[in-house]
Amino acid sequence: MSSAPLGAGSPVSAAVSGGTVAKPGVVSVSVAGFAATTSTAQTTAVAQPAAVAATQNFGLTSAEAKNVQNFLAANWGYTGGIDGQLGTNSWKAFQRCLATYWGYTGDIDGDPGPNTIKALQRLLKDSYGYTGAIDGIAGSGTRAAFKRFAA
Repeated sequence: MSSAPLGAGSPVSAAVSGGTVAKPGVVSVSVAGFAATTSTAQTTAVAQPAAVAATQNFGLTSAEAKNVQNFLAANWGYTGGIDGQLGTNSWKAFQRCLATYWGYTGDIDGDPGPNTIKALQRLLKDSYGYTGAIDGIAGSGTRAAFKRFAA
């Protein structure tokens, strides 16, 4: 138990005076002017690698994303479902394409981060009307050209 003062503004005085205290892991109970706090079970966080975004279609409709998945399945080893959701496995296959032809040098990890977007922009600039900078930002120009690619 803490030896913090129990003056105005403390969890106990707030509970006694009818106030509420939001403190994780502590339950305040007020009975006939008395207050008690009880610690609840604590969970221990375990460090995990950062999760890759589940789906990143960059503005494509589901039908357009299915076209991309069919292209990836036919040419780049994509074996997932043709579901219109460009998830980790779709992006891994796309990264294989981008690494082979468009200067992608990162890990084949399925994360469509800035390096993946830069390589995608090089592809889109070559054949799909992208005129913007190769900056790794999937802005409106990148999205419009990606839609042309997926048509």
